[in-house]
Amino acid sequence: MPDSFFATQKPRKRKRATTSDAPKKFARTANGKPKSSTSNSKSPSSSKAKPKPRATRDEELSSGTGSDVGIDDMDLRAEDVEEGSGDELENETPAEKRLRLAKLYLESVKEGLKRGEDEFDAAEIDRELISERLKKDVLEEKGKVWLWVADEFDFSTLPTTTLRTRGHRLSVTSAVASEDARFLFTAGKEGSIIKWDLPTGKKLAVFHKVRKEGKGKEKAGEVKGHTDEVLALALSTDGKYLASGGKDRKVVVWDAEQGEWVKAFGGHKDLISGLTFRKNTQQLYSASFDRTLKLFDLSVMGYVETLFGHQDCIQAVDALKGETAVSVGGRDRTVRFWKIVDQTQLVFRGGGRSKVREVLEGGALEGLDEDGEEEGQRRKEREQRYVEGSVECVAMLDESTFVSGGDSGSICLWTTQKKKPVFTQALAHGLHETHSETEGLIQTPRWVTSIAALRYSDLFASGSWEGSIRIWKLDQKLKSFSLVGTVPAPGIINSLQIISPPKGAVDNIPWAKQEDVRLPNGNGVNGVKKSKASDVGSLLLVAGVGQEMRFGRWLKLKNGGEGGEGAVNCALVIALHPRTLDS
Repeated sequence: MPDSFFATQKPRKRKRATTSDAPKKFARTANGKPKSSTSNSKSPSSSKAKPKPRATRDEELSSGTGSDVGIDDMDLRAEDVEEGSGDELENETPAEKRLRLAKLYLESVKEGLKRGEDEFDAAEIDRELISERLKKDVLEEKGKVWLWVADEFDFSTLPTTTLRTRGHRLSVTSAVASEDARFLFTAGKEGSIIKWDLPTGKKLAVFHKVRKEGKGKEKAGEVKGHTDEVLALALSTDGKYLASGGKDRKVVVWDAEQGEWVKAFGGHKDLISGLTFRKNTQQLYSASFDRTLKLFDLSVMGYVETLFGHQDCIQAVDALKGETAVSVGGRDRTVRFWKIVDQTQLVFRGGGRSKVREVLEGGALEGLDEDGEEEGQRRKEREQRYVEGSVECVAMLDESTFVSGGDSGSICLWTTQKKKPVFTQALAHGLHETHSETEGLIQTPRWVTSIAALRYSDLFASGSWEGSIRIWKLDQKLKSFSLVGTVPAPGIINSLQIISPPKGAVDNIPWAKQEDVRLPNGNGVNGVKKSKASDVGSLLLVAGVGQEMRFGRWLKLKNGGEGGEGAVNCALVIALHPRTLDS
């Protein structure tokens, strides 16, 4: 007897498709998903009153046109819809959208070149090809655009275009300049922040230290200013907001143009050691000695999240355009690369290396296939290398490459593809000599107190207290770097910054103008033709200099002591101009 279950089932037959009811076409939306053009199938949510799409309204019209063309094959879009800039068009596939946006972009580039015919000569317009513009934009989005500009500057001669601002009673802990070279902000250990006019060097405003009232704990938003030492500054890319932090454990946001207090954020349990803005955004990262990083969004003036991972006090933090950041953890001897969206981190361990660790990680086998001369040089560098006890500073070169400095005096080049440093420069700032009655001459490495890089370029600078700022250049393969020049800077370099202002901004600054250069053909500055890579323009190197170190008083330099002219509490702004060639 057949089963009752199978008896009740009826065989299903697929209806054959005829010419009259052929399967209708499906349009593709911008995200690539199919979109049915029929209105017969209704979802449970379709019973609510909703405005019907235009395609659906058109299908409900009478189709008695007498034409063999189906309504799904008709182009029902308005003619002026195709002129949109970036909006999604109906019945447009992703490939068609990319093609349309590419055509619009090429037209905008051509119009920009036509508008610039009056400002530039024909040779410069010919050099700016559309293919190069497209390639540059793609590299910028990927975070790998490289400006090979180090060879275009002559560091053999000492720069004379220098501005020195003196207004702080104690050591300058941080100094930052705006991207348009209009303003300069400096912070000191006495707790004040000074705003300077960069072209003239005049003092514009002072944000004084605020005295505490009473012995009770005050909330961060109640006091409009800092109540203790200011240790870190950061300026947004557009120059709208200035962020400051220090020993009072507050992140204070200022209106940079108006010089007014905006808001203060609490949350950190120890002093704030580093601040940085994400490039071209209002997102702010803060680093603290409480071993955490915090992310704030100043577009809504709100707190976002806290990042945990470091095992010791965080000394510095840096970020670029991507949703990533890099920080150094002091005596935990780690550099951590944070991926904010993925909520993950990459840990890079610095410090000294032992024989056991080299064997386990395969480092003991390195260099066996190289020449004997290179092996001898490597052994010599290992003997001079000191054990690194703390990683003090860090700077990002691009989205996957960064450099760090520590108390061993070495500068390490890192990439996110390797856990070990790609290259290490031992004793980057030489040895510090002290005389002892019992031990005699004692030599210790000068540790790297600050480091900064020109974004997406092969140029970066480091500072210590030997009396100069050292300029370094990366090689083409990003495997090593070398010293290309020094800039005099007596004192302890507590902060560094390198910016590339817009073309012509530095030329209008009186103290930054180049001296009259006489070439063999007799032409002066006006008759000099700049080299091809001078399209980058002049650079500004900003340094915060003091007699004491930023976080303590382990070393105090006297005026007239080590450092040439003597250590002075000030901020230095050095204009670096590209080479000029004979016409």
